Amino acid sequence: MVDLNALTAANADRWAKAKLTREAEFTRPAKVAVANKGRYLAIARQAGMPDIAWVFIAVSHYRESSQDFSRSLAQGDPWNQVSTHVPAGRGPFKSFEDAAVDALVKCSPYAARLKDWSIGGMLTNLERFNGIGYANKGVPSPYVWSGTDQYRSGKYIRDGVFDPDTVDKQLGCAGLILTMMELDPSIKFDGPAPQIQPRPIDPAKEPVRDGMWLQNSLNRLGASPKLALDGIVGPATRNAVRAFQLAQGITVDGLTGPETFAALDKALAAGKPVPTLPVPPDISLADKLENLAGSFWSHVTDLFKN
Repeated sequence: MVDLNALTAANADRWAKAKLTREAEFTRPAKVAVANKGRYLAIARQAGMPDIAWVFIAVSHYRESSQDFSRSLAQGDPWNQVSTHVPAGRGPFKSFEDAAVDALVKCSPYAARLKDWSIGGMLTNLERFNGIGYANKGVPSPYVWSGTDQYRSGKYIRDGVFDPDTVDKQLGCAGLILTMMELDPSIKFDGPAPQIQPRPIDPAKEPVRDGMWLQNSLNRLGASPKLALDGIVGPATRNAVRAFQLAQGITVDGLTGPETFAALDKALAAGKPVPTLPVPPDISLADKLENLAGSFWSHVTDLFKN
């Protein structure tokens, strides 16, 4: 019998020490998870769980069905059919949401009943969601720790069969949560969760510098208001860039050229928010053309008046 209190303490301790060993691989599933936050949050509320439970649902969805919304949260079987894998005999359901609520409320380990929403409590419930076999062997569960330095090898290759030399290639929940927290700073845990030290930023290892990267970087540096992580560099994102440029004393144009990228890298490496001042709203090219057109026709009218 596993002592769940001891397992919770062990998982909290591992969390405090964990470092990602496959950092770049976590970026894509973390972005997908954060992009679907609203959907996971609605499921959590329908299941009677606190809002932070959306994180639990998001990472379970990755592990169980590779973030495929046509597959059930419980075991990855199609939710519109009766499940054949454990838990078997569930469904069919009308939607992914209905199947997810069933998995959380009516299937062992009844995740909706979780009361401890510290990081240790969540990680332990995630481990129980997959099965307690690894804890019985006294080894870190790859379901939780794969992709971090807390896991090396060992995997149940099928029900009841454990191979100590097999390495789980799928990423674990803990590293995915860490990466999601970088994308969405609003993710916080109740209780005595350990303090997570920001990992140093190595620009050479950063993901592609697309709109999502820019918005996430500005949010991490204190953009106000927070930018939506949609990857679209529109007026709000350009204004945040201009506010950052103004605070850094570099050219204020709302564009991300080499000078701005260098300033972003330096600020991210420092790991501290950048105090910014309000800047005038961005002026679009359409606005400028409209103003020029109005000015032109007013001059033409003046000519006829004379």
